[in-house]
Amino acid sequence: MTSTGGSTPSRTFPEGQGPLRTEHDLIGDRDLPADAYIGIHTLRAVENFPLSGIPLSAHPELVSALASVKQAAALAHRDLGVLDAERAGAIVRACEEIRAGALHEHFVVDVLQGGAGTSTNMNANEVIANRALEILGAVRGDYARLGPNDHVNLGQSTNDAYPTAVKIALHAAARGLGLAQGVLADALADRAHAFGDVVKLGRTQLQDAVPMTLGQEFGAFALGVCDDTTAVEHAARALCEVTMGGTAIGTGLNAHPGFAEACTDHLARITRMPLRPARDLVEATQGVGAFIELSSALRRFALRLIKVCNDLRLLASGPQAGLAEIRLPELQAGSSIMPGKVNPVIPEAVTQVCFDAIGADASVAMAAQAGQLQLNAFEPLIAHALLTSLGRMTAACRLLAERCVAGIQADAERAYAHASGSAVLATALNPVIGYRRSTELARRCVAERRTVRDLAGEARVLPSEQLDGILDPRRLTGV
Repeated sequence: MTSTGGSTPSRTFPEGQGPLRTEHDLIGDRDLPADAYIGIHTLRAVENFPLSGIPLSAHPELVSALASVKQAAALAHRDLGVLDAERAGAIVRACEEIRAGALHEHFVVDVLQGGAGTSTNMNANEVIANRALEILGAVRGDYARLGPNDHVNLGQSTNDAYPTAVKIALHAAARGLGLAQGVLADALADRAHAFGDVVKLGRTQLQDAVPMTLGQEFGAFALGVCDDTTAVEHAARALCEVTMGGTAIGTGLNAHPGFAEACTDHLARITRMPLRPARDLVEATQGVGAFIELSSALRRFALRLIKVCNDLRLLASGPQAGLAEIRLPELQAGSSIMPGKVNPVIPEAVTQVCFDAIGADASVAMAAQAGQLQLNAFEPLIAHALLTSLGRMTAACRLLAERCVAGIQADAERAYAHASGSAVLATALNPVIGYRRSTELARRCVAERRTVRDLAGEARVLPSEQLDGILDPRRLTGV
């Protein structure tokens, strides 16, 4: 069976398409194509959860992570003498193929599902089992030879295998976001260096404030992105505590005493992640703290990025009646009716991605608090929300860096005119003539549309040369 990438089909296998095989579960019997990689559990899940139309294969990191978990489990059981070398070898080879990108189209269950991820786990077990059977020279569906439950899922439960795979997938996706955040921070820092001598007016509450440089403004953007990168990295480290060996509720029922450590060691080697067994398997089976922490870090970064995008749009507003202190790259026509109009489309698009990530954080929070007793049944939503947000935020960072920030230009003349003509320059006179007289000058500056320098010189509050030095906007930037 292959996924079309569209809505989940209501009839997975139309009748009359070749030889069939019959599989059995606790509900009864079902027929599947003899050559299907999926089995009865996946078939029922596809029929039961036609919800989002998004198949598990939409998250390749999770598919690969599931294969990593099953590969590590087979290797651990082989080492412990629980699984024979032939079966273990076939499972390992099947998992390696999946990790390399094969068979992903057979991971077809909807990302939103009941059962705390059981359907996802069984989809992986069945595909791996049937590919392993092929490797052994057997026919698909010959589960007496090698089965999804007895061999691929040996010593495991959905409740330890699935959350572990989710953590591995999220860690990989978080690393991708970190790289993209670095690209964005570098682009902002590059513009900060380029604009180091561009004097402009600062603004607070959308009102004139004291002078600064455009380089200082972009430098602050860059540092903020770096800080949020550190927050995401910190959250990702919490994902390295995994629950393999806990089985159903963390008590380790049906798992070999040495399985938790052996499986985690193999998994760390396979994934190249610093994985470690959970300190308390019961707590870790029911807890979702690492997911909440990662979601919070993403929300923090989304809010930061919205602010950056809003500032870019404000600074580029115009080009004639706005601030227009910077020029964003012109990428496309902005209106179907107004000739010559160009819109800040990249900051607008990135902002929408950030809104979506903030909404996903709310979904994660709701799912996290809904867990009851020894398990959280809503981890499929948590996994989907976080993986989606990580992927989109990664793309947004690179888009903003490469299609917008890297091409920003400054209108240094306009920026300086704003700074030198502002009434707020009177602030620099406070230490010399006092706040009251400075306020009078500032008010007259606005009312008479004249500069502070002209009015102060006319009033002879200080010698001309001293005024020039005190009121020099460049000096007031602190650079």
